[in-house]
Amino acid sequence: MEESKHQPALQKQDTPGALANFPYDRMTVERFREEFPRARWSDERRSWFVPGKTAARRIDRWLAREAELLAIHADSKGRDAFAFDPISSRYLEIADDLRIRTPYSKTVLRELHEIPWASWDDDLRAWRVPFRSYEERWPTIEEAAKLSEPEERKRRREAEKDSEAQRATRLRYAERRRQRYPLPAEDLPPMGRPVATEQYGVVVFTDVSGEVVEPPVLAAFNPHAMRADFDYVWGTWRSATLTELIKTWPARHEAGPMEHSRGWWQPTLAELRVARRNARIIERRRRNRDLGRVS
Repeated sequence: MEESKHQPALQKQDTPGALANFPYDRMTVERFREEFPRARWSDERRSWFVPGKTAARRIDRWLAREAELLAIHADSKGRDAFAFDPISSRYLEIADDLRIRTPYSKTVLRELHEIPWASWDDDLRAWRVPFRSYEERWPTIEEAAKLSEPEERKRRREAEKDSEAQRATRLRYAERRRQRYPLPAEDLPPMGRPVATEQYGVVVFTDVSGEVVEPPVLAAFNPHAMRADFDYVWGTWRSATLTELIKTWPARHEAGPMEHSRGWWQPTLAELRVARRNARIIERRRRNRDLGRVS
C-alpha cells in the first residue's frame, strides 16, 4: 500500500487538506469512504482528496491500520498455503511464524536479507520469517545450508586436498609469504611509497635484491611479467600502513597496458579506498588482539 502524499490540495478555494493514494481494491475503497465520508476523488491527481487541517495525520493513521490488516490477511493466506503444501526441513521450526536456523553461510545470509519482513531474533538465535514470505528463496537457502554443514565442508576439503587446484593454491600462498615481487630492472617503483601491483594490491617496496627472476617462476606465479624487452629482478614488499595510504596522492587516470605489463603503477582513488578499508580492518584486529593480551 502506497504512502499518503502530504500535499495541500490545490482546489479552487485552496481548501486545506491532503491527498491519499493507495492501490485500488473495492473493499479498501469502501473502508476509506467510511473513514473519510468527505473525501473526493481527483482524476487529475489520481488520488483521493481529504479536506481538513488534520487530514494528513488522519490519513497516516488509517494507512497504518490498513497495512496491519493487509499483513494479517497475507499471513493468514500464507499460513493456509503452508498447511496445504508444508515445508519439511531440519532448518525450519514452525511457531507463530517461521524460525530458520542454519549453519553459517554467506549465501543463506544474502538470501534471508532479500526476504521481505524477515528479521534476526537475537534471543531465539534464529531468523524469523512471516508466513506471507515462506516460499521466497527457500530452495536456495536449504541447499546452501546443507553445503555449510561441518561434515559436508570436511568432505569437500578431503576431496580437494590432493587436487591440482589445491596444490596450485598452496604454491601461490607459499609464494606470497615470501613477500617478493618481480620488477622490471630498468623501471623500478619508488622505494618506501605505496604503489599498486598486479598481484597483491597496494604495497610498499622496501628493497631490490638484484637477483634476476627465472622465466619458469614468472610463468607460474606472475603471468603479467612476460615482456621480452624487460629483465625482471626480485623486489621485497610489505603491506602499506593506513597512515601511508591516507598520505598517498591518487593517480588521475587508471593504469594502462604498459603499467600493467611492468607490474606496478600509481594507485587510483578507487584502489586506495579499497586498500584503506582493508588497512583499517587489519589495524582494528591488531588493536583488539593487543587489548586481549593486556587484559
